[in-house]
Amino acid sequence: MIGYARCSTVLQDLTTQREILTSLGVPEDRIYLDKRLTGTNRERPGLDQALAAVHAGDTLVVPELDRLARSVPDARDIGDTLVARGVRLCPGGSIYDPADPMSKMFFNLLAVFAEFEADLLKMRTREGMAKAITGLSCGSPSFRISGRGPSVVSQALTVTIESPHGTTSWTHTWTHEGCRGSVVSGPVCGAGARRPP
Repeated sequence: MIGYARCSTVLQDLTTQREILTSLGVPEDRIYLDKRLTGTNRERPGLDQALAAVHAGDTLVVPELDRLARSVPDARDIGDTLVARGVRLCPGGSIYDPADPMSKMFFNLLAVFAEFEADLLKMRTREGMAKAITGLSCGSPSFRISGRGPSVVSQALTVTIESPHGTTSWTHTWTHEGCRGSVVSGPVCGAGARRPP
């Protein structure tokens, strides 16, 4: 048995997922991990190692299907590839058997929900960013623009603030090296307001 666990952020912990895998019979030294990588990204070193480690007759165990993939096409592709190689896939303790209509339906439902959750998270993040950028009121706290990407990044941010006194807008472009984000802070209107440099 080979296990695979994944979390998306540095603040998340893999302990619970590892405990689930060991409770399902996966030896601790056969668990492959990815940290700070989303399930929508197929390029994951831990996943690649886990897929390379399984052979015909083996079982790949994941705590939940969304740890393996966050899109229906990726989940089906990984599942079908494993089955074609003679490897069983066990998401959350259930063996995926594409020859069994009920197993196939359940697997596809789990994949749909995993993709749905990922899409909801993206939508809420976009809505939150839009509110933080365009809907700031006087005296609002600072806001943070951050993300993952290459170590050298050039980004542009356009901020629009609407108030009863008119609309203020500015664009700020910056390049940063070796960090994962930038912060724009300070009051955005009223006394002490200032525009970013």
